[in-house]
Amino acid sequence: MARILLVDDSRTSRKILRTILEGDGHTIVGEATNGEEGIEMYLDLKPDLTTMDITMPVMDGIEALKQIRNLDANSKIVMVTAAGQRGKMLEAVKYGAADFIAKPFEPDYIVNVVNKLTK
Repeated sequence: MARILLVDDSRTSRKILRTILEGDGHTIVGEATNGEEGIEMYLDLKPDLTTMDITMPVMDGIEALKQIRNLDANSKIVMVTAAGQRGKMLEAVKYGAADFIAKPFEPDYIVNVVNKLTK
């Protein structure tokens, strides 16, 4: 099973993702509340997969995605988006996002995305 880093400024979102992913047998190796923390934790923890919220304080998910991809071209980053962020989603794909998870979360969809990327 995969080692996963959660990057989201919403404690509730992190908790829901943790519950869904741990329920499927994955390990949450860390939780960051903004893009800067996410990059630092990514470098320290070297997770198999990172979930990255797009809209966060300090540094948003797109900038963190770009920086992590520059540091590690093999990184697998799944962007977490709210409805109506189509432009941001297209930008994230351009910078190498592996996939997307939309809020509100659909547990089965999240498990399928993570398992597809970490097999």
